[in-house]
Amino acid sequence: MATPAPPRWDRKMQQRLARGEEAALGELYDRFASLVHSIAHRVMADEDAADQITREVFGYIWENPDAFDPKDGNMRSWIASLTQRQAVHRLRRSEAERVRIGGERSAAQLEARVREANTAARADFIRTSMPSSIRATLELAYFQRRDYRRTAAELGLTENETRRRLRLGLQMLSTAMQPPQSSPSPPSGSSGGVL
Repeated sequence: MATPAPPRWDRKMQQRLARGEEAALGELYDRFASLVHSIAHRVMADEDAADQITREVFGYIWENPDAFDPKDGNMRSWIASLTQRQAVHRLRRSEAERVRIGGERSAAQLEARVREANTAARADFIRTSMPSSIRATLELAYFQRRDYRRTAAELGLTENETRRRLRLGLQMLSTAMQPPQSSPSPPSGSSGGVL
């Protein structure tokens, strides 16, 4: 899992990409490819589609390094946003094609599937972006089914601190249920997607 880089790293990376440094793209890929692939896979539930979206996202970044503005946030969040937007676009397109060909789903079912996938991808991103202390507490309590007392004991925390971390983590995750704030979309990349 890649942690957010300092803003200085983001600016330097953008400058290196703008100069056309292939090594910069490789470094960026090494740092964020697993994030991009996991978001894409979470939305699409398809390995091949996630691989294709990963290539499209990094292709877009290579061709449009100036699309990232460090004033708007960190590069990790920007890349996650690009990925989510591209994956949801591809999901809509593939599901709409399935409806057109087979008529198996209605437009309402299609939008429900897109919303569900979008929410799951946001929740994954929020979970991986939260501080490791909060993430560890949530993972013990919910994924490993520990009660807060046992979680506190395993992490060496007070019960009050454990409850505070759980509340904070759940509050952070609850934002995944809110629709994302719309931001201006970057211009289309060469891949023909919405990037």
